[in-house]
Amino acid sequence: MYITRDEFVRNVCGCPGKWSMGAFIEFAVADIRAQVGAEHVVLGLSGGVDSSVTAALIHKAIGPQLTCIFVDTGLMRKDEPESVRKLFNDAFKMDLCFIPAEARFLAKLAGVAEPEQKRKIIGAEFVDVFKEAALAISGASWLAQGTTYPDILESIPGADGKAAVKSHHNVGGLPEDLKARFKLLEPVAYLYKEEVREVGRLLGLPEHVVMRQPFPGPGLGVRHLGAVAKPTLDILREADAIVRGEIAAAGLEREVWQAFAVFLPARSVGVGKDGKRTYENAVALRVINSADGVTADWVRLPYDLLARISSRIIAEVAGVNRVVYDITAKPPGTIEWE
Repeated sequence: MYITRDEFVRNVCGCPGKWSMGAFIEFAVADIRAQVGAEHVVLGLSGGVDSSVTAALIHKAIGPQLTCIFVDTGLMRKDEPESVRKLFNDAFKMDLCFIPAEARFLAKLAGVAEPEQKRKIIGAEFVDVFKEAALAISGASWLAQGTTYPDILESIPGADGKAAVKSHHNVGGLPEDLKARFKLLEPVAYLYKEEVREVGRLLGLPEHVVMRQPFPGPGLGVRHLGAVAKPTLDILREADAIVRGEIAAAGLEREVWQAFAVFLPARSVGVGKDGKRTYENAVALRVINSADGVTADWVRLPYDLLARISSRIIAEVAGVNRVVYDITAKPPGTIEWE
């Protein structure tokens, strides 16, 4: 006899279904206080949903014992570093250490095109920059991360010995010296994205933070195919801002899981405004829906919206003469291109 998952959980296992995100917060706050005691916690804040909610949750538990460290890698979206500073330092009055480190990251990434190598370089450099800042904070003995359950799932090697889907710099990525120096605190590690969002709402984070679209830990480094350089990163930033702006203007910002641009290091022939031949870069659009980040499907955007996005990018972003739309589901693809 076939029974549904809900029937199995409730009727066979006898689970009453009383669990809620409110109950999770109570449990997590008590657990954080019990683990940390009077010690100090440092958190790598990206401004994304996961790290923002983690910061709010830990701040609720231990207040001034938390210091957030924001590393401006140069791989953030347009205007994002300053918006993070204003939100957490000014509005939420959290202790925020802001570190401009674009030059360091771009120097390390120069000439590197292989996706996993880029991820590892970004992760390692983040750890180095973060470590320098964290070690300067008196009494810091805990490192907090916004690791979520999909991060863990995608980092587990297959049973047949195959490699993990992708590496995440905050899953098993701490070097030995940091492991010896810091204890790890990951209060949302077994939550899916929508659960993390609900925790944020209950903690009083503003809706624009809670509903901020997922952004990968390595930032635009994995949305920029090929070797990363500042001029092409700036192209990607401008194209991405147009994509997100048009999605929002169409009233679809809350209707899609993620919408972003990808820089493709593939040039093609085009025709410029003056009718002359161009030979420039391509940008891909990625707009997907997902319930938990584990699987995803591409969004069937209206043609007029796609046309408007394409026209604006080609007209307004120097160095781009072609826009394509990614219609690959996950699986077989992943949400990010790298």
